[in-house]
Amino acid sequence: MTTKASISIPGIDRLALFGRNDANIILLEQRYGVSIVARDDAVLIHGPAPAVDRAVDIMESVAEQLRAGTVNAAEAGALMQQASPPPGTTASNGLEARTYKTTVRARTAGQAEYIRAMLQTDIVFSIGPAGTGKTYLAVAVAVAALRAKEVSRILLARPAVEAGENLGFLPGSFEDKVDPYLRPLYDALQDLLEPERLCRLQDMKVIEVVPLAYMRGRTLNQAFIILDEAQNTTPQQMKMFLTRLGRHSRAVVTGDITQTDLPKGQPSGLVEVQSILHGITGLSFIYLTEQDVVRNPLVQEIVRAYERHQARQTAMEPGTGQAS
Repeated sequence: MTTKASISIPGIDRLALFGRNDANIILLEQRYGVSIVARDDAVLIHGPAPAVDRAVDIMESVAEQLRAGTVNAAEAGALMQQASPPPGTTASNGLEARTYKTTVRARTAGQAEYIRAMLQTDIVFSIGPAGTGKTYLAVAVAVAALRAKEVSRILLARPAVEAGENLGFLPGSFEDKVDPYLRPLYDALQDLLEPERLCRLQDMKVIEVVPLAYMRGRTLNQAFIILDEAQNTTPQQMKMFLTRLGRHSRAVVTGDITQTDLPKGQPSGLVEVQSILHGITGLSFIYLTEQDVVRNPLVQEIVRAYERHQARQTAMEPGTGQAS
């Protein structure tokens, strides 16, 4: 059943409430499946009754805080982002991951699509800027699958491309040398498993965190495999990773194609794979945007600023028809 509701917003900074380019309105419309229209000093919301009620609660709460001066525009946007997921977004429709320590839920429409893809397809490519939850959500879904005995092991890999040949000159064992490049994966695991359980599962090799090069020659059955920072893989490394998938296994590949640390002129495997595997049944490409950033609200502004800068740089390149 659909319904309508109206919110009065006199005296409120509309830009702060609606977001730049109506970003906050668009977020609520996508997340809750409602229609939001501003008319004079009122906001009209139309859609399914439970969704309208939730959208009204959020907008009234943010509007009241803006009126009282307790939040600014950036904080208002963050409150919209951090609001609870749409009505009905529960384990019954698969948009949450129940790990050993906590339940992780989608906080944006893009994240909901991402979780859905990980549960429905064997290989998922997640591409987007920093702060969108690409790695964290993948690890959460992997841990949830292990907890539910859907897989028997988790393997998380990262290319240590930044280290290059300098690894040999760093002090300590090889594990000490690559640990900084794998640390973000350990951080996610520590959020989702108790320390004792994590240590035990790692000792038993049920959970492995390894440099990408360690995967060569392996075939992984009944495993959940994650390749993080995949923009730093070469096309050959990407092919090697994807062909490790054994029976009853799933893979998630994450990366930000705007931040590549490969040598100049070296193509990225994550960029190339989009055209090579396009249209193949059984895998998904999920593209997250700044609208899915769930870190400090400043991260969204930073991402947008870099995108504008990149657009200007591209427009000024020779051969684009613009000034060079």
